[in-house]
Amino acid sequence: QVQLVESGGGLVQAGGSLRLSCAASGNIYSINAMGWYRQAPGKERELVATISREGNPFYEDSVKGRFTISRDNDKNTLSLQMNSLKPEDKAMYYCASNCPDGTMPTMCVLGVVDMTYWGKGTLVTVSS
Repeated sequence: QVQLVESGGGLVQAGGSLRLSCAASGNIYSINAMGWYRQAPGKERELVATISREGNPFYEDSVKGRFTISRDNDKNTLSLQMNSLKPEDKAMYYCASNCPDGTMPTMCVLGVVDMTYWGKGTLVTVSS
């Protein structure tokens, strides 16, 4: 089991920046992939950015060039630096980890398969 706790959400004006963090605990040595997802009201959850154990990132097209995902293995944290925020970025942001056993981690990094463990989310609001 892995426990994930997100922080860093808040209210920001369009064009501003926020940095989300996710603290992982528990069986952290089992983590083979991590990522950030978001869900806006009335919409389905979508992948924002993921990162493999080796540190290779993957981004959803709408955030490329604006968001940066990073992982600190020593501190067991995952971060998402969000710049040039837009009103359409408003959503609940969730941290997730661990591709299911028997599934190639690449499948989770690319968003083909959902990850196993999820945090409770942190809310990002962007005002226009």
